[in-house]
Amino acid sequence: MTKETEATSVYSKNHPFLSSIVENRPLNQPGSQKDTRHIALEISGSGIEYEVGDSLGVFPTNDPRAVEELIAALGSKGDEPVALPREEERISLREALTQRLNITMQSKKFLQALLERATDPADQERLDALLKPEARAAMTEYLKNRECVDLLEEYPSVRFEPQDFVEQLKRLVPRLYSIASSPLLYPEAVHLTVAVVRYRTNNRDRVGVCSTYLADRVEPGVKEVPVFLAKSHFRLPEDADRDIIMVGPGTGIAPFRAFLQERVALGSKGRNWLFFGDQRRDYDYLYGEELEQYYSDGKLHRLDLAFSRDQEKKVYVQHRMLEKAEVLWEWINGGCLFYVCGDAHRMAKDVDAALHQIAREQGGMSEEEAASYIKLMRKERRYQRDVY
Repeated sequence: MTKETEATSVYSKNHPFLSSIVENRPLNQPGSQKDTRHIALEISGSGIEYEVGDSLGVFPTNDPRAVEELIAALGSKGDEPVALPREEERISLREALTQRLNITMQSKKFLQALLERATDPADQERLDALLKPEARAAMTEYLKNRECVDLLEEYPSVRFEPQDFVEQLKRLVPRLYSIASSPLLYPEAVHLTVAVVRYRTNNRDRVGVCSTYLADRVEPGVKEVPVFLAKSHFRLPEDADRDIIMVGPGTGIAPFRAFLQERVALGSKGRNWLFFGDQRRDYDYLYGEELEQYYSDGKLHRLDLAFSRDQEKKVYVQHRMLEKAEVLWEWINGGCLFYVCGDAHRMAKDVDAALHQIAREQGGMSEEEAASYIKLMRKERRYQRDVY
C-alpha cells in the first residue's frame, strides 16, 4: 500500500496500542464465494487521531493449529527456550512461532538450509535439483504451494534444533489496512474492510494470517489487538468544492467509504463519483445499502457498478470507465481528482490503461501526449493510488 509514515503519537509501530474489536460482521450475503468482514476496532484513550486516507497497522498472531503442526513436524515439544535477535529475554519455541515469526512463506535460503541438514541421499538429490540456477521457475512454483510444515514433512531426514530453526525464519510483520471510516463520525473507532483469506494448496487448508486473526481468533471486547496508525498521502482535495472520481472494487471500497462519510459530514460541494465492482450484486455488494442511500440522497452523484459474474461476459470497473468515457473526461478536464484503491497486480494496471485510452480517444491525444498528461495528473496529486 502507499503508506509512508507512522503517526507521531505515543503509540507507534514499535509501541502499538492494544485495541479491541467492537464489531465483526460479514459484508457478503449467504451464498457468496467470498468472506469479507467489516471490522471495527476501538481506539478510545489511545490519543490516536486518524484522517481519511490513512491506514491501520495490525500485528497478528499465527493460527495455533498451524503452530502445533509445525512443532510436531520439528519433533519438538514447544516449550524449548529460544532467543530472537534484538530481544533480551528467551521465550518458548511455541511463543516465538505464534507471535514473532513468519511460518508461512519460505525462500531459496530455507531450501538451502534444508539441504545442509538433510542426511538422506534422496532428500539431498531433490533439494539440490530445486536449487540449481536453471530450476528457478520450478523452485518458485514449488515454494508457492508450500509452507514450513510441508517442507519439513517432505524431507524427513532434515533435523533442526529449536534455536537453529527459529534462526531460519523471518519476522512476522504487521499488515496495513486502509481505514474505512471518517473520524468526524467515528472519533473513537477505526473501521476496516477485511477480505478473509482461506484456500487449499498441497492438500492442506491454508488461511491468511491477519485476516483470520481478526475474523476468527480475536475475542470481541478484549484489548489484545496491537495496532498503530500509518499516515498516508492518499488525501481528499483541500478544496472541498473539487469533484472526485473514486475507483475501488472489492475491499478497495474502504477508503472511499471514509471519503464519502467525510465529504457528507463537512457539507462539501464537490461532486462524488464512485466505480465499484465485485463478483455478484446479490451477494457481494459491499456496503451496498449505504452507497445506495448516499446515491438516493444526492450525496453520491454518480454510481457505476461492475459485477463480473452477473452476466456471461465478465465486466470490470475499467469497462464501466470506458462506457462513461465522455463524461469521465469532462470531469477530468474540469479539474477533478481521480483515485484508485485495490489490487495492484491487475485491477490498478487495467484502470490505468483505461485512463490512458480515455485521454487518447476523448482528449484527441497521441499515446505520448496521453502519457504526459497522466504523468502531470500524478505530479499535481490529481491522480492518487492506494494499491496493494
